[in-house]
Amino acid sequence: MREVIGVVQDVHDDGVDQASPAIVYWPSFGESTYAPGQMDVARTVTYAIRTGRAGSQGFLTELSEAVWSVNGSLALASVRTMQEVYDKSLARASFALLMLGIAAAVALALGTIGIYGVISYAVSQRTREIGIRLALGAEQRPLRRMFVRSGLALGAIGVGIGLGASVGLMRLMKSLLFGISPLDPITYSAAAVVLVIAVVLASYLPARRIAAVNPVKALKAE
Repeated sequence: MREVIGVVQDVHDDGVDQASPAIVYWPSFGESTYAPGQMDVARTVTYAIRTGRAGSQGFLTELSEAVWSVNGSLALASVRTMQEVYDKSLARASFALLMLGIAAAVALALGTIGIYGVISYAVSQRTREIGIRLALGAEQRPLRRMFVRSGLALGAIGVGIGLGASVGLMRLMKSLLFGISPLDPITYSAAAVVLVIAVVLASYLPARRIAAVNPVKALKAE
């Protein structure tokens, strides 16, 4: 006969990124469940210690020495901080996210270079048109904005495709995230802002070449 003395919150015993399994905790010393009348003693006991010195390796050493001062033959296994437990549990997911982050950074760099190349080519191909506009009194600022808008149009297409793909890959990303929703609006907004900034810079730099265009030479350009 067993008596329920309490109910605890969900425990991610299989890892913080895994669902909480059903767990029943038995006394470390008590009557055997499988052999009534006999006493069972747990071979392994785990203690979780709350302290203001959490994360201190010096505290772990002092803790081990304190236990051995009472019983020098007692074996201690896996004396570690809670942060180490988290890091070990999330090691695979952290590595996968690191690789995805590197791939995303490379993709962003390639995309920025691509947009820079497209806008630079557009400026060079429209040199004669730019010269005519300048000769007729057009200001440089509106011309720069025209090319920046072209870059932003390309960036908007990229952001739309990226958001659509991220929603499609939501299930895959959910298995790699802990404590963060795969539809976190702050994350999506931050990613979109970074992309827009990269596009503006990639478009504005070649558009600045308009200031160096000589209207007379531009009119003679092929």
